[in-house]
Order: sequence, then C-alpha cells, then structure tokens
Amino acid sequence: MNKLAPFLKLMRFDRPIGIYLLLWPTLWALWIAAQGFPGWKLLSIFVMGVIIMRAAGCVVNDLADRKFDPHVERTKTRPLANGTVSIKSAIILLIVLILIAFSLVLLLNTLCLIIALCNAVLTILYPFFKRFFPVPQLILGLIFNGILMAFAAVQNSLPISAWILYAAAIGWTLAYDTMYAKTDQPDDEKLGLKSSSIFFGRSVNLMITFFQCLFFIGLIIVGVLNQLNFIYWLSIVIAFGFAIYHQILIRSNIRQNNFKAFLNNHWLGLVVFLGILFSS
Repeated sequence: MNKLAPFLKLMRFDRPIGIYLLLWPTLWALWIAAQGFPGWKLLSIFVMGVIIMRAAGCVVNDLADRKFDPHVERTKTRPLANGTVSIKSAIILLIVLILIAFSLVLLLNTLCLIIALCNAVLTILYPFFKRFFPVPQLILGLIFNGILMAFAAVQNSLPISAWILYAAAIGWTLAYDTMYAKTDQPDDEKLGLKSSSIFFGRSVNLMITFFQCLFFIGLIIVGVLNQLNFIYWLSIVIAFGFAIYHQILIRSNIRQNNFKAFLNNHWLGLVVFLGILFSS
C-alpha cells in the first residue's frame, strides 16, 4: 500500500473535490437528457469515466508543471515535484488511464467518441495554456464537464438544452476556478504563469459574480425548457444561497477563504443535482 500511495496522490484520490466538480454537471446532463434515471449501464460508464479522466488530467497537469510545482507552497509536496514518482512511471500511469477511458468510450456511440477525442486533446493541452493564454480557466470550462457526452450518449444528438447547460457549466467552472486561482495568485505571478485572477485584477470578484450569473441564467433556461418542477426551482434558490456565501468568503481576499469558497462549490453542484433528480 505504501508503494501505491504516491500514485494515488498523483491522481489526487486524496483530494476528491475535482471528482465531485466534474461529476455533478455530468449527472445533471444524464438525468435531463434521459428525463429521469439514465439506466445503470450509462450511469456506471460515466461515473467511472469521470474518475478516470479526472485522474488522467491530474497526471497530465503534474507532468506539465513538474518544474513549477516545487516552487509553489501548495504543490511542492506533489509526487512528481518531490521525486517520489518518476517521470517514466507517471507517463506509464497516464497511458494506462487513457486506455481505460478509451475502452469506456467504445461502449458508447460515435458522437460520444468524437466528443471524447476532442476533450482528450484539450485535456492534454490545457496545462500549457497557463504559459500564454490569459484566462486558462476558460479552457478548463470547455472540458471539465461531461454534459455534451451525456446528451450524446442518451439522445445521440446535441439539442439546445445540451448547449445551454454546457454554457452554464462553463460559467460555473470559470467562477469556482477563479476562486481557486486567487489562492495561487502570488505564486503564479512570481513564476510568470497566467490565470483569470491575475488577468481580471481588481475586477476579479466582479467577474466571479458575472460568471455565477451566467451559470444561474443557464440553469433557469434549462429548467423552463425541460419543464422541471418546483423541487428544481427550490434547489436553484438554495444553490443561489451558496453562491452568496462564496461571495462573502472571497470579499476578504484571504487565501484560505478563497480556497474554502472553491471547495464549497461541491455542495452547490450537489444541490442542483438533487433538484434535477427529484424533478425528472
């Protein structure tokens, strides 16, 4: 078990927040696309896919950032940064994860395969966007949900609800990952890395509010289009309460509070899922 521990840490299994933030929008889409329970087969494939792809994304990120992570307080103890996992071992692990993910996609239709390949390319490229793209969180927003794949798997098409929910999820990702970026901003500035927090500067909290508004507008439109019931609307009200709480936390500009706001988005995503679950 001691030999496995560094690899589990490399895949962030000790920090499941990323799994939750990827899982919730995927489940939103599965239930809305299927107008209820999507079936055990699809549910199992997508839950496993979320876990595997999040793990693969973490390995890719750490491989790309292996020269930066030792200089950042929050990341200097990561396995590649401190040398407990070799680059060769990390690459082998990444290949295994990609093969498992690909085998899962082969159980789905051609449209899912096309979307998965596009996502895989962006997942590999994403860490490098921090070198030159001013808002790399936007790239993360494009890939860090399984919404389009979920609709493709259930309906073999991408209706308007899929695109609106996808846009809403991008807004949500931009909001919570900018909170995360605020946590790392001093280190990112020293290393010359890009982030939405640095790019928006003094307007960063206002932009987080803007992204949250886009998220809720998207959820409202999806709720109307799919005629979801009052439980869904109640979940939106509760989720809005979480968003207000996040605003209170980030106003302090204290690192720990920014990170706390980021982590708390897990509960917001869960509440929205419960609203969809009991409305479909």
